[in-house]
Amino acid sequence: MTAMKQMFGVLMVLACAVIAVAEEPMAPQPTAEHKALAAWVGSWAGQGEIKAGAFGPGGSMTWTEECSWFEGSEFHVVCRSQGTSPMGPEKSLGITGYNVEKKVYTQFMVEDTGWAAYAEGTKTGDTWTFLGEETIGGKTYQTRYTITLVTPEKMAFSWEMSEDGTNWVLVMVGTTEKK
Repeated sequence: MTAMKQMFGVLMVLACAVIAVAEEPMAPQPTAEHKALAAWVGSWAGQGEIKAGAFGPGGSMTWTEECSWFEGSEFHVVCRSQGTSPMGPEKSLGITGYNVEKKVYTQFMVEDTGWAAYAEGTKTGDTWTFLGEETIGGKTYQTRYTITLVTPEKMAFSWEMSEDGTNWVLVMVGTTEKK
């Protein structure tokens, strides 16, 4: 009887282990949308033109940027930038990913100037379009940030603002190239 009890005990332990493994959730895997962000990974140098307006004076802007996958995964690309604008030197941090549940790309940005923004977007072909909202001087504007992968080594972008979501005003335009 003792051997039978031991055998039964071993079988119960094995059965529990199989059930535990079967119920363990699968680790999430990057989707095709996540993998598309690989185009952003690398060292970049950019230049652009800021139009005078709600964000300040107009003029030229230049920057360098290092973009890499968030440590240990391929779900989010983290970009650290530094450069100069008509308002002086600036540093920023951007995190771009894809929200599987909402089926939208996400982008969160902060600058050393205190500015922060969140936007959600879509991708059509080689173009990502992000929509967000900014409040400046107590007035809320809708924003549209468009990034097009011109070649694997060059991106073009524009940033627009609108008071009504219909009439858009160009705020910034430029290009960035892999170093």
